Amino acid sequence: MATTREGPDGGLLPMVVAGFVCVLVGFTSSYAIVVQAALAMGLDAAQLATMTAALALGMGVTTLLPSLWLRIPVVTAWSTPGAALLAVSLPGVPLAEAIGAFVACAVLLTLAGATGLFERWMNRIPMSIASALLAGVLLRFGLDAFAGLQVQPVVVGAMLATFLVVRRVSPRWAVPATLLAGLVAVLAGPGLATVAGGVAAASVAPLAWPPSFSAATLLGVALPLFVVTMASQNLPGVAVLKASGYGGAPISRLLTIVGVATLLLAPFGAFALNLAAISAALCMASDVHPDPLRRWVAAAFAGTFYVAIAAFAGPLAALFAALPREMVIGIAGLALLPTIGRGLQAAVANEHEREPALVTFLVTGSGVVLWGVGSAFWGVVFGVAALIAWRPRAG
Repeated sequence: MATTREGPDGGLLPMVVAGFVCVLVGFTSSYAIVVQAALAMGLDAAQLATMTAALALGMGVTTLLPSLWLRIPVVTAWSTPGAALLAVSLPGVPLAEAIGAFVACAVLLTLAGATGLFERWMNRIPMSIASALLAGVLLRFGLDAFAGLQVQPVVVGAMLATFLVVRRVSPRWAVPATLLAGLVAVLAGPGLATVAGGVAAASVAPLAWPPSFSAATLLGVALPLFVVTMASQNLPGVAVLKASGYGGAPISRLLTIVGVATLLLAPFGAFALNLAAISAALCMASDVHPDPLRRWVAAAFAGTFYVAIAAFAGPLAALFAALPREMVIGIAGLALLPTIGRGLQAAVANEHEREPALVTFLVTGSGVVLWGVGSAFWGVVFGVAALIAWRPRAG
């Protein structure tokens, strides 16, 4: 890596810290949602470790290599809304078909980048419908976060109190602090032996799962996974790059790289990788380095830390698998509250598209399954149909 300027604001340490914080916030804020997706797939702790290692390795490589190559801070992440979608769409779906949906989504992600059609394609989907789809998918997580108080009042109560306090003081650290509070509450109670035993028995089963394909899974899982990843993850990721002064980044090439990485790792459970937004911004701030041309070093460190996480995927996955279900769901729901709020706000912002967006939100949130196809697909179908039917007449 290039040597940075001397001085308190231009040294190497701030960039190492920025890379570490980027990974810490990005991973801890949404890993519980990935665990929920894995449980919906029917994975055990060892298989979850394989999935975790594949995702961490994919994020590490697609962050580290492009940052070194382009000398700009490129940060990738797993698709958090995509994981939430899988958690509500995959129960009852055979594992092979779930992997087939990941492969199909990866092909679409790669084509979106390689053909350069990303911007033009996304402009055809009304932001209100895409935002309502996202909010509808995440609705169940928000509800279940508070419903957990009935079963685990001490653990979930401690998490809620911590979230409310820390969110006011430092929003960036609200979710990691809430996770820590939940862990302390669990380990202070009778759950210590269960968690310790699970971590001690941690293992990884590095086996690829062969894919199979069905029309219902492709329509109900792969297509919505692609849509929410592009609309809710890649678009903000591109916006962060541009807003941070890196508008000349080769977006199509980056999306192609991320798509190919997803395709290669999909058989191991990597459902969707994408350009990061919130965690990426942590590597692009002015306090990372005064020279924007040097901030790529922070992203390179972030990629290195992600690769390191892949090496410890077994104990990490075992820890989360041994935690109470209400705690995992609680941290996932609280982490998604800002995303749900932004999705609802964007969904109803346009007065002429408000009711079709609400149709999309309600159908998606209902969990309805028709002819084997999940609610995410039908939410978009009914929302677009309502948008066309209720469009104001010209003249």
